[in-house]
Amino acid sequence: MRVLLTAYGSRGDVEPLVAVAMRLRDLGVDVRMCTPPDFAELFDSVGLPMVPIGEPARPFVTGVLTGKVQAPAEGLPARAAAMTATTYEAVVRAAEGCDVVLATGLLPAAAERLGIPYVFVAYFPAYLPSPHHPPFERPGRPFPPGPTDNRVLWDLDAESMNVLFGTGLNALRATVGLPPVDHFRDHVLTDRPWLATDPVLGPWQEPADLDVVQTGAWFRADDDRPLPADVEAFLQAGEPPVYVGFGSIPLRDADDVARSAVEAVRAQGRRVLLSRGWADLAPADDQDDCLAVGEVDHHALFPRVAAVVHHGGAGTTTTAARAGAPQVVVPQLADQPYWAGRVADLGIGAAHDGPHPTFESLSAALAVALTPEARARAAAVAARISTDGATVAAKLLLETAG
Repeated sequence: MRVLLTAYGSRGDVEPLVAVAMRLRDLGVDVRMCTPPDFAELFDSVGLPMVPIGEPARPFVTGVLTGKVQAPAEGLPARAAAMTATTYEAVVRAAEGCDVVLATGLLPAAAERLGIPYVFVAYFPAYLPSPHHPPFERPGRPFPPGPTDNRVLWDLDAESMNVLFGTGLNALRATVGLPPVDHFRDHVLTDRPWLATDPVLGPWQEPADLDVVQTGAWFRADDDRPLPADVEAFLQAGEPPVYVGFGSIPLRDADDVARSAVEAVRAQGRRVLLSRGWADLAPADDQDDCLAVGEVDHHALFPRVAAVVHHGGAGTTTTAARAGAPQVVVPQLADQPYWAGRVADLGIGAAHDGPHPTFESLSAALAVALTPEARARAAAVAARISTDGATVAAKLLLETAG
């Protein structure tokens, strides 16, 4: 049996699929991956074959979010159409001979063209229509100030998806002999999407409009990569530090954010592990209570820190929760406000108000996250988080393929 897994995005989009791919490989399945070329080194490290999609994601994402590349709303449909065509060409080549496609992306046409099953997966509940929560805002398509009913907002979201992606999708479908679709979002999500979130941290509420399959979050079972020697030495040199990192999110004011974060952590009497990430965060001085780090294994690191200050990506939020580490979430976009709200609602940390942290705002949030109460609550939630989501997904995928 052969399976294709595909995603276009940051590491947070790709890493969960790697977890499922490794489970499938253990079950004797031939696995192929389609992702941006940014992650070739990741796939080489785990021995998985990769078919690159288009250009690297990091330069474009960094350029747009830092304002160095202009991406006006009126240009997004054209850019989406070009990306759709490029993605289709790569995916349809990789899908030849496959029995099923699992994707986080917006392109079921490849599987449809080849006549094989297609499964869409979301990494947070608010990606999927429900009367219990609102959608997140699409790029360049803010919601009007009036409507507050969730169903009304989801109708507006469907309109936004048609505007942003529908024209490009149907143009592609016409070129490959497929009929047009009227409702792009419903077509992409299918009537039975998967949700790769932990039921405690990111629950799906019933009743809902979709038959959602919640598998649990996807983690690598053998993720036992050692920490770099300098990180290990820093951890052993004193009390647990506070980790600060924004993952694949570039920041326009990266220097100010790094300075505010380091000062706020120091004001709490703690040391700092500052993750460079796509924002290239760096300390403003060379004091020995702060260590700047590159990519590290969060599963190994987070159980050993006092708290995690981060952007609120699904993977980082879930890994910190699984480790029992209190969190401060500074949401920037997309799913991140949702995860900030969940951290606050569960009492396992603090949700920062808005995307622009200052010394004062981070100090207030850390004062909440570093309490014994937050630590105890985080430990209690960690004990309830399941760790078999990738195995569940792999077995379901085999059932889907028949």
